[in-house]
Amino acid sequence: MNLSYHWRRWADLRPDELYAFLKLRSDIFVVEQNCVFSDMDGIDPQCEHLLGIDADNIVRAYLRIVPPGVQRPHSPSPPAPGPAIGRVVVAVEARGNGTGRRLMQQALSWCGAGYAGQPVSLSGQQHLEAFYASLGFVTHSAPYLEDGIWHVDMQRPGILAS
Repeated sequence: MNLSYHWRRWADLRPDELYAFLKLRSDIFVVEQNCVFSDMDGIDPQCEHLLGIDADNIVRAYLRIVPPGVQRPHSPSPPAPGPAIGRVVVAVEARGNGTGRRLMQQALSWCGAGYAGQPVSLSGQQHLEAFYASLGFVTHSAPYLEDGIWHVDMQRPGILAS
């Protein structure tokens, strides 16, 4: 699936874009993964949002960049010293063709440009640990339950702007 990628600051999001990515997050994290939790955690307004949009203008992939020092509510981990990637999600129909990898590569490029040299963190679902490791992330926590799903904290060394 060929997607175009668009970065948005909170104030620049159109209502249809906001609705689309919140629906995608809900469809995957709450419905597909059968995980009852409050997805809207109050930090979205502080984040940069990456939307992967298909030819029909449908959001099929999404993630957010949490700026350094922002504490995720209910997280057992302290705020990341650099940016953190979160809420990584790919629609069912967009999986298995490299969409997730391209989404993450866009995020890593963004972090390299905006936060050059700072480590990039994420709290990843444990079953995706090998995927994130293939992008240079190293696990630095024991597995822990977050909202009923096993997670691990991972970090990637700082990326220099290109």
